[in-house]
Amino acid sequence: MKIIVALIFTLLVYVPAQSQDSLFAVYNPKADAMKDLNEAVKQANSEGKHVMVQLGGNWCKWCRMFYKWSSENKTIDSLLTADYIVLHSNYSKENKNLELLKRLDYPQRFGFPVFVILDGAGKRIHTQNTGYLEDGEGYSEKKVAEFLEQWNYASVNSDNYK
Repeated sequence: MKIIVALIFTLLVYVPAQSQDSLFAVYNPKADAMKDLNEAVKQANSEGKHVMVQLGGNWCKWCRMFYKWSSENKTIDSLLTADYIVLHSNYSKENKNLELLKRLDYPQRFGFPVFVILDGAGKRIHTQNTGYLEDGEGYSEKKVAEFLEQWNYASVNSDNYK
């Protein structure tokens, strides 16, 4: 009887948790991160936007949380869509993307997820420790919106301050 209870427990708790994690695949360990970055920069340049690189992995609770939350939050989703080309770049035991990390000045020192803002020429203009965007057990809409507004193309365009 104990074996049957243990089996049922495993099926009810462990299998659904595994299934949820396997369904989450925003970060692709097999992607060519440098190629993807170059394409994102080219697109951002042509659209007058910045690139927001979100470094993390499917293994990362806070990475998954931000992706889901920012997709469902209309304010944040609108800011991201209007002002950024968003690139999800993987960091995991399967692929640490060391060349990309070097290119972005080693942002992993801030933990994951970490956001790196690049201009349309591919120059890094800001690295954001996402811990500062948190509020309790989630993210703060006010803090994230402020961050996105402060680093968008219009905000860093010197012509807007003449």
